[in-house]
Amino acid sequence: MKASHKSIIAAVGAAAATALVMTLGGLVPSGVAPANDHGDRGARNLGEPDYGVCRGTDPRCYHDWNNFNPANGYRVLLYTRTAGPRHANLGPALPAGLNPPLAPANVVQNAIVAMGQRNGFAVDWTEDLAQIATPARLFNYNAVVFYSTSRDTLDDAAQTALRQYIRGGGGFVGVHNAFGTEYNWPWYEGLLGNANFYDHGPNQAATVRTVDRRDVSTADLPARWTFTDEWYNLVPFPSQVRFLATVDEDSMAERKTDGHPGHGDFHPVAWCQYYDGGRAWLTTLGHDAKAFSTDGSFPGAEQFQRMLLGGITSAMGRSPFCR
Repeated sequence: MKASHKSIIAAVGAAAATALVMTLGGLVPSGVAPANDHGDRGARNLGEPDYGVCRGTDPRCYHDWNNFNPANGYRVLLYTRTAGPRHANLGPALPAGLNPPLAPANVVQNAIVAMGQRNGFAVDWTEDLAQIATPARLFNYNAVVFYSTSRDTLDDAAQTALRQYIRGGGGFVGVHNAFGTEYNWPWYEGLLGNANFYDHGPNQAATVRTVDRRDVSTADLPARWTFTDEWYNLVPFPSQVRFLATVDEDSMAERKTDGHPGHGDFHPVAWCQYYDGGRAWLTTLGHDAKAFSTDGSFPGAEQFQRMLLGGITSAMGRSPFCR
């Protein structure tokens, strides 16, 4: 019989000690994962950290504990707490509790709630640590979305709960400044794909390249599309992931950063991976509130929203993940 979230909470300590991940095919040693089959940029680099977990594009790194019953429908928790800089598209900080009142300026929260309503999944939202610091509570959600969180947005209890949730087969979606979060927590850096925010250039229009159309999140996107963002530079560079979209740096009017030379001809902006038993879909895009516009006034808004929707539905297990 497969374990439930109640048993994984008890078992997770032993799993950490053995550093092995149980899969349908047996036991896979931590850190074992194949290179990205879309090029050797996803291959393992000598000396690269493995974070003590199974990660990569091999679905055997997913650990199905039977915690999520599709018959119960699908539900997502949107977490937007900031412990440092706050992006304008998040609007004013939210009061404590689950699903507090939203103002029109809470653009991200309103938009993702509406996205769920249009596409058949429920969305709860919070910036209250108490709502995310209990593993049993997180297992009510098929995926957790961190959208432009910042700095040390989690306390020790919340870190533990998030890790137990991912190990129990949970889904994670990290958007934009989720990469500016929890800098000093190596496990979280691994959850982002062995990637972290370094700096960015000016907010500007550039051309996004869809480099993988097999994934649900990119299947219907054009090969090239215009979008405006800050175009995050990353250190470390993501690895052992399936790259989904990049930005063409030659299409930028200005590449100036605070010290990073840029990523040249391969600058990823979206990717996915299995990680420590769970699923993780990531994008550095999503800076501007207008990315959620629906009137055609912001080039690329439709494509961004379609990509994000696919990332959410695949991370929560409703559609195929990271193919």
